[in-house]
Amino acid sequence: MTPGRANPRVGIILKIASVLGFTLMSACVKASSAIVVITEVCFFRAFFALLTILAYAAWKGELIEAVRTSNPWGHFWRGLLGLTAMSLNFAAIAYLPLPDAIALGYAAPLFLTILAALLLGETVRAFRWTAVLIGLFGVVIMLWPRLSFLKAGGTTSSTETIGALCAIFGAMAVALGGVVVSKLIVGERSTTVVVYFSAIGSLGFLLTAPFGWTMPQGWTLVLMIVSGLLGGVSQMAMTQAYRYADASTVAPFEYTSMLFGIVLGYFLFGDVPTSTMLLGSTIVIAAGLIVIWREHTLSLSRVPSPIWPWAMIGVEKHDAG
Repeated sequence: MTPGRANPRVGIILKIASVLGFTLMSACVKASSAIVVITEVCFFRAFFALLTILAYAAWKGELIEAVRTSNPWGHFWRGLLGLTAMSLNFAAIAYLPLPDAIALGYAAPLFLTILAALLLGETVRAFRWTAVLIGLFGVVIMLWPRLSFLKAGGTTSSTETIGALCAIFGAMAVALGGVVVSKLIVGERSTTVVVYFSAIGSLGFLLTAPFGWTMPQGWTLVLMIVSGLLGGVSQMAMTQAYRYADASTVAPFEYTSMLFGIVLGYFLFGDVPTSTMLLGSTIVIAAGLIVIWREHTLSLSRVPSPIWPWAMIGVEKHDAG
């Protein structure tokens, strides 16, 4: 948080606005992915977000700083992970009811805690391990109905099964990207990380154009452009949220995406939340809040979450846990 600009109320409002923007973006993705292939939707999301972020940086007179980097290879690997994560998460949004895709995405911070311990050597003690295990139990509750092919007489459609698996592997990719970002952000501006992520994603998805892309028409084209603009604006709003308030103050409001997802899913797509999804997501959200509270009590800092919208990326200042 920038010294002298503390205003938690403004930070919370900006955080909620950014979460609403990302949820509306997801709705645009779900609607347009029914018409065109996922990689084309991903390209529009990445490219128009890139234009939005560059325009904002230019308006602030920070365009040169935003594109200057001393670690191009770090951005390259971060971009590949981000490209993979976006593809998987957008496929989950396409194949699952919107609230389910959002809820399964909450697994990313749980996976990140595990990877931080395994790959970064961060000390995670019994309290947070317990919270992670409880959260993963909630993930299993949400997943199980989608994996009924494992049981005799399972009736779950293959697309829902694919969507559920994409959501989980997408959450893992987000978490792994968080590990890379935790190293990258030490010497790079958060805006630079977002710019190169969007640029590499745009180029990577553009290379898939020969494989099934079609020229979008009418409202489909509008939805795809709007998804990118919403992504860029929401990232900037989230950046500002973390300037006005501490991460521990605004991070819990990430879970308002479930409320927005249920409302938008019902009115736009007729998605009705199931009891298992509500139970599992409640457990995962509770576990996530416990982890956030524990990190706050241990005075842990966070990489600014606008670097990736679906993960609260924690970086420890000291060994505690």
